[in-house]
Amino acid sequence: MNSTTGGRRGWLPPTLAGYQHRWLRSDILAGVSAGAVVIPQAMAYATIANLPVQIGLYTCMVPMLVYAMLGGSRAMSVSTTSTIATLTATTLVSAGVASGSEDAIGNLMMLTLLVGAILMLARLLKLGSIVENINKATITGIQVGVGATVAAGQLPTLFGVDSGFTGHGFIRSVTATVEALPQLNGATFALSAGSIATLFLLKRFAPRVPGPLVVVAAGILLVAFTGLRDAGVQLIDKVPQGLPLPGLPSFENIGALLPGALAISIMAFLESAAVARGIRQAGEHRIDSNQELLATAAANVAGSLFQTMPAAGGFSQSAVNQGAGAKSQFSGMVTVALAILVALFLGPVLSLLPSATLASLVFVAVFGLIDVKGLARLARISPREFWIALATAVVGLTVGLLAAVAVGVGATFGLLLHELGRVRLSVVERRGSALCLAVGGPLYTANALETENLVLRLAGEQEGIDTVVLDLTLMHQTSVTVLDTLVDLDHELAEMGIMLRLACVSDMSAAMAMKTAWYRGLSEEDRVFDSMDDAFSAPEAS
Repeated sequence: MNSTTGGRRGWLPPTLAGYQHRWLRSDILAGVSAGAVVIPQAMAYATIANLPVQIGLYTCMVPMLVYAMLGGSRAMSVSTTSTIATLTATTLVSAGVASGSEDAIGNLMMLTLLVGAILMLARLLKLGSIVENINKATITGIQVGVGATVAAGQLPTLFGVDSGFTGHGFIRSVTATVEALPQLNGATFALSAGSIATLFLLKRFAPRVPGPLVVVAAGILLVAFTGLRDAGVQLIDKVPQGLPLPGLPSFENIGALLPGALAISIMAFLESAAVARGIRQAGEHRIDSNQELLATAAANVAGSLFQTMPAAGGFSQSAVNQGAGAKSQFSGMVTVALAILVALFLGPVLSLLPSATLASLVFVAVFGLIDVKGLARLARISPREFWIALATAVVGLTVGLLAAVAVGVGATFGLLLHELGRVRLSVVERRGSALCLAVGGPLYTANALETENLVLRLAGEQEGIDTVVLDLTLMHQTSVTVLDTLVDLDHELAEMGIMLRLACVSDMSAAMAMKTAWYRGLSEEDRVFDSMDDAFSAPEAS
């Protein structure tokens, strides 16, 4: 029996059922290691959305704790991600919420609440598997758009110039940065270059060292003991000490926030599901899509009351958590405790952090989203999917990320409907005057009429045919539309002097079809058979 599931008690969080005392040390170390990455990273992501850095810190508390209580992934770390932070920025800007305004936090709380409510509705409707039909090409395209947009948005801060266009899109951010370059601050640029180089080098040569913690500590120490402030290096806004107090969201812009909340909901679930499956190891229980929907929804609903950004599973922090030996979500609870300690005692220290240091964290984090190798792989294997990814990325860079999500999701479901509508019919064999045709997949409203027309055409092309046997082995269930189409097919064949026989009808399909007078008549006339051999050997079938 799997130790993570054996002896499960209903009141225990899923990943704590069957907990073993020898895991405690590993979980504590993993939680601290993940916290060293996720806490500074989440604070940096808050700046993407032009929000105070403590909002990112708060996102490492309630959402992570709620997921630890409900989620099924042993090692996934839930806070916010660069993709969600960028969509949050775009949504707030699109809704006309001014950065730093008094109602910005209230609108953020409503946005997070909407995300949680949409995910909860999807869970009630059991839409987990449907959402996961959004393909790799769409995700790749969105991530490329996010990566380039966020990277461009960080350039002004990295250069020490003021453009204020974060969240306004790729082109506007780049244009504003170029126009502001004459005011580049040398000290800020040097700090940014050093921070980015350190992050890349540690990631490449010392992946176990928490790079974000190293550069954050270095930035604070440089400000405290050198003249960086006198050289024009800007610091983050003062970080208040204390925990977030519960509050109520603002209902003023709920309509304007809803489209962005829908896009964020889709991405939050897709990212969480992808991370949960990606870090799942052999022998662990399988990831339940609907359980993950519930956990992510509850994390956002609860977090919305405590001034958090929309939350989802992040790959980098989850990989650190797993790599450090996390055995259960107790490691997530340790990270939450660490975030609480930081909020209570390190506010004055964090207030010495240079803005350029946080921008460096964001820049390096999103750089990996620009997946050139992934695009090349799509182009090599499936050109159609490559063009979907490229179109999604281009829309994200030109029109906006919300539009990119809409285009990507629309293209995905367009391909899905096209695939469902594809006719799958083949000639199996002919015996005497009987022709056997096999339906090679489910029949839906989208492909039923095309299938009927193809049956009629194939029957008309064969000379001396008086019987068509339709093999429905792969039609596991049916619908009224499909049954009506089969009735029409029976009548059309009869006018051609051809008898229709059905073979291998599933129990579920037969139970529904028996509610129609046509199918009952077919059964009474012995035109429904359990196997193809029975259909061929019946009288008048040869």
